[in-house]
Amino acid sequence: MLKAHIDHIVITASSLAAGSEYIYRTLGVPLEAGGEHPRMGTHNLLLQLGQDVYLEVIAINPEAQQPDRPCWFALTDHYNQPIGLATWVARTNNIEAATQASTLPLGKVETMTRGSLTWQITIPDDGSLVMQGTAPTLIQWSGDQHPARRMEDMGCSLLGLEAFHPDAASVQQLLDQIGFEGPCTIVPLEAGQTPYLVVHIQTPSGPRQLDSRVKL
Repeated sequence: MLKAHIDHIVITASSLAAGSEYIYRTLGVPLEAGGEHPRMGTHNLLLQLGQDVYLEVIAINPEAQQPDRPCWFALTDHYNQPIGLATWVARTNNIEAATQASTLPLGKVETMTRGSLTWQITIPDDGSLVMQGTAPTLIQWSGDQHPARRMEDMGCSLLGLEAFHPDAASVQQLLDQIGFEGPCTIVPLEAGQTPYLVVHIQTPSGPRQLDSRVKL
């Protein structure tokens, strides 16, 4: 039986410094070092949101060799990349079966690494965000240890997320097809309205939210 849960929240940025500043202003907490993704020429910073969920700020690494294909998470420009909430990632117990079960095109299943970590993840050929970021990227980690368990507890936790889309039925159908369970609400919009994502996070200063409509 397919099962899926929220794995992490993705913030894209023009640089790690800019992304870190955005998160500190929004959530009031610092981020910790992540690492590099050699196949994609990116690097990241991290924030634990629970024992098996976290937030990631990801940016193109200007010192790394860039891939000869579109980058993941719609990262396109080190200098002019908008800073803000981009999408979310769902952890599945069988990424090949989940990808095949989906009626939405999620992209190919690719093997990625960061330091000692290895995982499989879905990446569209053009690097785009599925359903404008409201539908999740799928991930399956190698081994039993989730990376969030290695992160420092900064007193933050994920309260839930809301995905708004004119074709909300297709997003909900995807979640049903992959056996998703978790605090996620899919909300329909009127035809022609721009899809967006809102993530609710409990911080030491109280509840805060990240909104994909807010870009720096």
